[in-house]
Amino acid sequence: MKKILVAIILYFFFNVNSFSHLQHYSDLKYLEYDLYRNNSLIGSHKYQFIRKGDNLSVKSVVNFKITKLGVDLYKYFAESTENYHKNVFESFNSTTVQNKKNKYVKIKSNATEKKLIIDGSSYKGDADINFMVGTWWNHEIVKAKAQISAISGRIIEQKVIFLGKKQIVINDKTYEALHFKFLSSDETLPDNKKLNTDIWYDAETLIWLKAQFIKQGNWEYRLKKLN
Repeated sequence: MKKILVAIILYFFFNVNSFSHLQHYSDLKYLEYDLYRNNSLIGSHKYQFIRKGDNLSVKSVVNFKITKLGVDLYKYFAESTENYHKNVFESFNSTTVQNKKNKYVKIKSNATEKKLIIDGSSYKGDADINFMVGTWWNHEIVKAKAQISAISGRIIEQKVIFLGKKQIVINDKTYEALHFKFLSSDETLPDNKKLNTDIWYDAETLIWLKAQFIKQGNWEYRLKKLN
């Protein structure tokens, strides 16, 4: 019976028209995550969901720093805006300061030609209209063949593995979560460019609950607040 229920969940999760699941977030106004490195709190990631008629803007701010003995070793600050009209992606813009290095990306959807137009610090050009920006809050990313870096516009082809439904505990609250692993499709990429991230979504609401990856330490995003 458990296997049948999981199969039903997967059928609906992967076989609904693109972007239709934004309806799951129709009442969502705010998401906030604590960011940990090696289990130490280093910063936060906050989303605001602003609606006006058929338009949705998702504003994001990421801010963290790594310190040692009172000295700032690494600072990171990023702002972005993601725009939708009638649940369909229209544009994305972000600016990032990564240890005094500036990065950016601007993405626009060209529905007529069915492509995305990317102007980023790492990539400039066209992309498949079904690729998604790697902002994680939208669970539709599990269906995309590639994600686009929200920092620089780099295209990352991906394969997504569903690891099952399981209980996880965040801030003393227990969630029934769907666990996915995101990996780069291109095995020839250097390790520092490869995607290798575990993501958990709430099984009922599809809210992003947690992310985990290893990159010069063990990093985790943990849901702190939503409304």
